[in-house]
Amino acid sequence: MQVEVKRENEYVPNLAVLKNRTDMTELETLFEFEFKDKDLQDHFSYKPGQFIQLSMFGIGEAPFSISSTPTRPGTIELGIRRAGDVTEAIHRLEPGDVVGLRGPYGNGFPLEKIKGKDILIVAGGIGLVPLRSAINYIIDEREDFGHMTLFYGACLPEERIFVDELENDWPSAPEVDVLQTVDECHETWMGNVGVVTTLFDKYEVDSENTVALICGPPVMYRFVVKELLDLDFRRDEIYMSLERRMKCGVGKCAHCQVGHKLVCKDGPVFTYFEVQRLQEAI
Repeated sequence: MQVEVKRENEYVPNLAVLKNRTDMTELETLFEFEFKDKDLQDHFSYKPGQFIQLSMFGIGEAPFSISSTPTRPGTIELGIRRAGDVTEAIHRLEPGDVVGLRGPYGNGFPLEKIKGKDILIVAGGIGLVPLRSAINYIIDEREDFGHMTLFYGACLPEERIFVDELENDWPSAPEVDVLQTVDECHETWMGNVGVVTTLFDKYEVDSENTVALICGPPVMYRFVVKELLDLDFRRDEIYMSLERRMKCGVGKCAHCQVGHKLVCKDGPVFTYFEVQRLQEAI
């Protein structure tokens, strides 16, 4: 159950300390934070698929998907790619440094609604960041869900994130299959080569009792959705996390507006049934 933490001003971030950082690739790092307020840390909760705003004081603020799972409380993990002034500053952080965090925001994946279902997760590149939260949640609550299959694609083997979980933790979990692919490879790569949709030819999916969760680069969505529709997935059982640049996180600035929806408030998770009616959503 999610517990709402009341804040006097939702625009004011709470202080958090960097506990640990783990480099995943040349550009992506996993940051682990803990709120300085122990009561807030003990009661802070969120849903997989939600995001949080991180403030680098004197530099700026940016939204990031939460990569940890609420089933493993104590710290908040954010997988962040170095791609601008704020993220460059974040990548200079060392354990003990203080930042501001506010949130969580957004709706998240409807995991309570899809209990008992098989789950197909399709992730591309850094799109695995929010989906990692859902994957570990499902593994920790294993009896509540059916079989889980993960399709993960990256451009190159060395650009994959969460490699230890991809190759060890997740495949060894009960009722979990992990299939990986890369667009290009070296001689040492023994896995599949091709875009992520090539994995559909290598695995049988029962669409009658399966829900799909998707996150990846914009170009990926149309092709993945086509594969799912060809397998007779229902449009309202295809859930996708849409990445749009968000500012306030609370639906005030309308910077993330797509059609009549605000990604930060109405999303970032939408069904394909909803997305069909949003111009330029994918």
